[in-house]
Amino acid sequence: MTIHVSLGPLVSLIAGILILVMPRLLNIIVAIYLIAIGLIGLFGMGSMHF
Repeated sequence: MTIHVSLGPLVSLIAGILILVMPRLLNIIVAIYLIAIGLIGLFGMGSMHF
C-alpha cells in the first residue's frame, strides 16, 4: 500500500490545526502559508510527492 501526500494539503492541515489551537496566530499562519504556496508555484515543486 502506497500513500502519496502532497505538500499543499499537508501545509493547510498543519495551519488549520495551529489556528484552532492558537487563534492569535491567524495572521502569521496565513502569511506564511501564502508565502509557501507562492514559492512552491514559482519554483515548480507542486508536482513533488512526499
